[in-house]
Amino acid sequence: MTAVNLREYVRDVPDFPKPGILFRDITPLLASSVAFEAAIDLFAARYAELEIDTIVAAESRGFIFGAPLSLRLNASFVPIRKPGKLPYDKHSHSYDLEYGSDTLEIHSDAIARGQRVLVIDDLLATGGTVEACVKLLENFSAEIVECAFCIHLSGLEGEKKLEPHSVFSLLEY
Repeated sequence: MTAVNLREYVRDVPDFPKPGILFRDITPLLASSVAFEAAIDLFAARYAELEIDTIVAAESRGFIFGAPLSLRLNASFVPIRKPGKLPYDKHSHSYDLEYGSDTLEIHSDAIARGQRVLVIDDLLATGGTVEACVKLLENFSAEIVECAFCIHLSGLEGEKKLEPHSVFSLLEY
C-alpha cells in the first residue's frame, strides 16, 4: 500500500451550499485512482479481520466507498435508498433534517438476523442519515460493527447520534 496523504485530495469550497458553510469536496479524491485506492485500502486494512458479513450504505455517496470495500472484504453490499427506488418489500424510516424531513428504505430481506454489518458513508456531519440507517438495521437484529466515514466533521458532533456504536473516519476536520 502506497502512503498517500488523503487530505491533499479534499478540496475546500467556501460558501457552499450556502454562505458560511465550508464544503469538504471529495471529488478530487475520487478522480485520483491512487488516492481512491488508498482510501479503500485503509478501510480494508481496518476491517479485514473483523468478519464483516454485510456493508450497508445510504445513497448515493456511501455507495462509492461501500461497493468496492464489500468486494475487498468478501462481504455483501446492501444499498439503502430514497423512497421509490427499491422494487421489493421494504422497511422505511423517516427522519428530520435541518430543514424538513427525509425517508430511507431497505429491502426487507436484505440482511439475515445477527449478521455483522458495517455502515459506511462519505461524510459524517450531523449524523442524521447514518442514524436513519442504524434505525433501519434494528429491523434485522443485525450486529453493527462500526459506522465508517471518509470524512468526519467533528465539530458538528454527529457521532453522538450514533451512540453506542463506534465511529471511524479516515480524515477528521
